[in-house]
Amino acid sequence: MNKLKMHSPNITDENVAKLAEIFPNCVTEGPNGMSVDLDLLRQELSDHAVEGPRERYRLDWPGKRQSILTANTPTKNTLRPCREESVDFDDTENLFIEGDNLEALKLLQENYLCKVKMIYIDPPYNTGNDFIYNDSFSTDKEEHDRRSGVKDDEGNVLFDEEKWQKNSDSNGRYHSDWLSMMYPRLKLARNLLREDGVIFISIDDNEAHNLRKICDDVFGASNFIASVVWQRAFSPKNDAKFLSENHDYLMIYGRNLDLFQAGRLPRTEEANSRYKNPDSDPRGPWMSSDLTVKTYSAEYDYPIETPGGNIFSPSHGSCWRLSEKRFFEMVSDNRIWFGADGNNVPRLKRFLSEVQDGMVPTTMWLHQDVGHNQEGRQELKSVFDDKGFFDGPKPVRFLRRALLVANTGPNDIILDFFSGSSTTAHAVMQLNAEDGGNRRFIMVQLPEPCEEGSEAYKAGYGTIAEIGKERIRRAGKKILEGECHQDWNKDVGFRVLKVDSSNMADVYYTPEEIDREQLLLMNDNVKEDRTSEDLLFQVMLDWGLELSLPIKVEEIGGKEVYFVDDNAIAACFDRSGGITEPFVRELAARHPLRVVFHDGGFKDDGVKINVEQIFKALSPKTEVRTI
Repeated sequence: MNKLKMHSPNITDENVAKLAEIFPNCVTEGPNGMSVDLDLLRQELSDHAVEGPRERYRLDWPGKRQSILTANTPTKNTLRPCREESVDFDDTENLFIEGDNLEALKLLQENYLCKVKMIYIDPPYNTGNDFIYNDSFSTDKEEHDRRSGVKDDEGNVLFDEEKWQKNSDSNGRYHSDWLSMMYPRLKLARNLLREDGVIFISIDDNEAHNLRKICDDVFGASNFIASVVWQRAFSPKNDAKFLSENHDYLMIYGRNLDLFQAGRLPRTEEANSRYKNPDSDPRGPWMSSDLTVKTYSAEYDYPIETPGGNIFSPSHGSCWRLSEKRFFEMVSDNRIWFGADGNNVPRLKRFLSEVQDGMVPTTMWLHQDVGHNQEGRQELKSVFDDKGFFDGPKPVRFLRRALLVANTGPNDIILDFFSGSSTTAHAVMQLNAEDGGNRRFIMVQLPEPCEEGSEAYKAGYGTIAEIGKERIRRAGKKILEGECHQDWNKDVGFRVLKVDSSNMADVYYTPEEIDREQLLLMNDNVKEDRTSEDLLFQVMLDWGLELSLPIKVEEIGGKEVYFVDDNAIAACFDRSGGITEPFVRELAARHPLRVVFHDGGFKDDGVKINVEQIFKALSPKTEVRTI
């Protein structure tokens, strides 16, 4: 019987396998398994003889190769459920993941591959005091696992500040360290986006140029959508050294630009007020637009005589946007405006009643339309009893605009892996309450300690993750107290999952490295402090199931059995040696799609051997595994 691998996918191996399908001659055996002959691959991708490395246009920095390796290295870490910090754990479809977002993104690779409609992140801007990063990108695997999961040597959850530090502009690799932090995260995030998905990234002038380059590298320059300018402040700072900065940027990239369609924004009263009806047209208010275009066509270049007798022709190099025949059809239908006296240049009438629903988004987001930093701070204070905690959280209206521009649908997944105070989750719940959608969110936040003496610390919040979770609790409750769309499922809950070391002991992964005498003394391959629900979530990760699926627990033959999404998984982690053939037959009669047992839970070797045969006979489509 096969065992589950219980670690994230090895992206390097998958990439080699994909290349082997296209260029089998470029893949060969090496000392560590299959490897790619890069010289041959370069030749396959060139139309001339390749002699060696050449200068070319690309983004490079010290540490780029290591950051690619960092993204591709699999992790044995897992996500452990935390019911006591969750809200409506059994019924919610939202997730809050606490831990290093690099590890979290690796763990989500199979479960949410190509499933996320929108990603929004507000990463550190690298201003010298806001960027906390792992001090070394060249540690061994064991040390990397401890650092990434924010663990000590025994695997206990903590935040060891000696292993982490703030970036400083005096650092010789100031920009390089930021790039090495961002690159693997963006690389992994791209895998999660749907083909019509889109990512929004907030940034300021300090790293905007580098962000654009690494996004071109990761998502492809052809998938750049826009660089939005957001007016984050509205009053000038008189103490500014040069110019008072009052804007940030929002970089927008799609997974596949051919499939992405930007959403329309609701029409405003101000926009509608521009439509008038000076000629009392029965079709209602209208506004006029230019009738000429600059893409010249001789067929569309003709003189027009107005009712008042004036004659107009298109300016040099342009022409009318309508053919002469179509123009006179529009005149007959009273869709051409010649001015109140009939002597003006003809213009096309566009009726408010015929305008498409909504307005095309622009790349300038003014504070009066989407809010500003102070609004975001006031919103946070209104949730936390007049305590702000953050200097510049994004306002809910800002994220609401992004959700609309991303064209998110009723059941779409929205991911934020630098979630901070969880404005994104707040905005998702608020928009659902307004339009009846059931969008789901996944928030990821490092348990970064609040500074001693800070307002948050004094209020009892030890980490930024704690603030984010509490904001969702309070904001959700407040939203439910207001008006809610009748079609909304009112899901304001969230499952808390925490990045932690694997539930499996080292013997599970490397039994060959364990001394035979030590092996005989080991009773279990699962760590002592791990529960059956811990194991269940690692199994869900391993099998690539969404982590928000409903879970039920039933007792069958005196054994606790977990059922995920009715029959997606049936899991029994009994370790007492009490799994018998009658129990296996009763479980097989449920016809689960997948079933998993603890390897040491069978009554004897005979039962273990017969399990697969029993399922083949009673439920042949069931995939059977052990841990």
